[in-house]
Amino acid sequence: MLSLLLIAAAAQGASPPAAMADSAEIRTAIAQMAAEMREGQGFHYRPLLRDGRTVAALEYWTAPGRPAMHPTEAEYAVVIEGAGTLVSGGTMVDARETRPGLVEGGRIEGGATRDLRPGDVILVPAGVPHWFGVTGGKLVLLGMKLPPSANDVDGR
Repeated sequence: MLSLLLIAAAAQGASPPAAMADSAEIRTAIAQMAAEMREGQGFHYRPLLRDGRTVAALEYWTAPGRPAMHPTEAEYAVVIEGAGTLVSGGTMVDARETRPGLVEGGRIEGGATRDLRPGDVILVPAGVPHWFGVTGGKLVLLGMKLPPSANDVDGR
């Protein structure tokens, strides 16, 4: 019996607790990001939680970005504040790798357009072109890149 308790205690101690940012921390971070934005700056990025290579980050947009694609990572995001537009799919024109894991282009042809509002959830598969537009002054996303899973066979 004692050995079972010791094994259970060791197993519980082996995993770190879940990382968390509460709503007050998120609101504070968003307010700080807004205050840090300089005239003409259209994008601000702030990591919120980290677990090795995985980062959950806030993205504060005041202007549209460039069309992008992440060849080996899916992008998952939740709209926290503001409003915008997502164009995804289609073909990226004038695509070029701007840094490892990121391809940017001049525009997307033939993509699907969706309006974005707080509470919307976005999942852009790896290799799919996408672009975020801003309506109403700002678009704040909480997002992360998801590496491909070795056991992800059927997209679920």
